[in-house]
Amino acid sequence: MKIIVDGSNVAYYGQQPNEETGKVTPSLKTLKVAINTLKKLGHEPIVLSDAPLRHEIDDKDGFNEMIQNEEVFPVPAGTIADHYILNLAYEKDAKILSNDFFRDYQDEFQDINSRRLPYRVKNGRFQIGKPAPPKKVKNILQKICSNSLNEFERRGFDVYKSKKNRKFSGLSVAQEAINRVSKEDENAIDSKLENIFLKVPILNKMVSLVDEDIDESDFLIFVLVNPKDYKEAVRNAGTIAVTVRNKLNLDHSPLVAVRNDLFTRPGTFELNIIYSDEILEESPYNVDIIINDTDYSFIKHNSRNIASTLAARLGTWKFPIVSVKPSMLMEKPGQFEISIERGGRN
Repeated sequence: MKIIVDGSNVAYYGQQPNEETGKVTPSLKTLKVAINTLKKLGHEPIVLSDAPLRHEIDDKDGFNEMIQNEEVFPVPAGTIADHYILNLAYEKDAKILSNDFFRDYQDEFQDINSRRLPYRVKNGRFQIGKPAPPKKVKNILQKICSNSLNEFERRGFDVYKSKKNRKFSGLSVAQEAINRVSKEDENAIDSKLENIFLKVPILNKMVSLVDEDIDESDFLIFVLVNPKDYKEAVRNAGTIAVTVRNKLNLDHSPLVAVRNDLFTRPGTFELNIIYSDEILEESPYNVDIIINDTDYSFIKHNSRNIASTLAARLGTWKFPIVSVKPSMLMEKPGQFEISIERGGRN
């Protein structure tokens, strides 16, 4: 692995001020120990130094010899050493050996600590620490979904926006669905409904009842849950459908579709209830996400959850195709661009 060595920072490490002059003199020996340690660990050190170091270091001849042998590279004249080091590290996707926090450049070079390798000298040994884990931009999945839904809405599609996060259970989902369909506003669980719910056979005996064609159902109930609650919600889907049918005396059980929703907290749920003649069988648009390299793997891994969230909030039976591509032009974590392209039939 290539490692950019902040030569001045390393050479000054542990050096004490002269008692008479108060001047601190950087050490070539410390710098060489750092370089040799990196090489022994199998790394490729690229040593950079600012211009003053060659005039201040204790062994000037030895340091100049390292420059001639291209073991040390002074930064170009007129260049700020810290900025040059950071820029080179990001260009080469390299780590940086330095105890400098580079605070003046945190805005330009985000997440510097995930590249910076701290170090220390203990009992004569040069020890290299670990970089901080890369920062995940808070709620980047929700931001991607929000931007996508805003774009759908801008193009004239209705978007379900509720984020009340009601406490999840199969019975509470059934109660909420009945209240919404019958236009009632009740928060308490109806004891009679509880009896109906508990008497309904388990899901594997009821799949045929919730697998009816969309056209035969009056409406479809999208149950939006956090991915952690998905399996539990699926186990309750058939029971919910039959409970709603029995309570409202419907000719057909409503279709119950469980969808992962990235806006919903664990242990809670949302319902998007749509009449059958308003359901879009296919997503009218597919979504292309261009993302920075840092977040690429995370977003790629969650692309199906993004698609599920969009389908549930738009009320489409099939998921949109969500493609995720990295961009070298996006240097900062959290950067992304969304575009939507024509998908299935309206």
